[in-house]
Amino acid sequence: MILSRVTLLVVLLATVAGCSNRGEDVQLRRIEKPSEGPDEFSILPGKELQAPESYQALPAPTPGAANLTDQNPKADGVAALGGNPAALNTGAASQRDAGLVRHTSRYGVQSGIRQTLAVEDAEVRRRHGRRNILRIGPTDDYTNSYKRQWLNSYAEQRRLRRLGIETPAAPPEPE
Repeated sequence: MILSRVTLLVVLLATVAGCSNRGEDVQLRRIEKPSEGPDEFSILPGKELQAPESYQALPAPTPGAANLTDQNPKADGVAALGGNPAALNTGAASQRDAGLVRHTSRYGVQSGIRQTLAVEDAEVRRRHGRRNILRIGPTDDYTNSYKRQWLNSYAEQRRLRRLGIETPAAPPEPE
């Protein structure tokens, strides 16, 4: 009788300890590496070396800064699509985007919105992070956690059309 109570107590304590959070960030997606090998997607090969037109025009070496042969996929994509890759380096909106910024902020801008959203998101992850502890069945905790925040695009389309706003590019509703 004593042995079964001790065994039950040990199993109960191990179960409770396994469910503890230890102050870690709650991860809703369970994406795991299949092995301990290298992650081939984290390796970017450098660009080909080439001789500069003038050795005097080379920038001074700066430890930790970008190299001329480093890959920059975002800037390369912008350049391939006909844009200006230097626009990625600016912190504020450019003068060309001033009209867009003015139009989107016409109803006001909430200061500290990023911090507010981070706190709200941490609360959602905390509430829903331990939902499927035993991982019974194929579930996606991320989808289940944020499902209430999804927008119904067809309901929004009907609302806009009732207000007289045209939505010509919207696809038809499924039947």
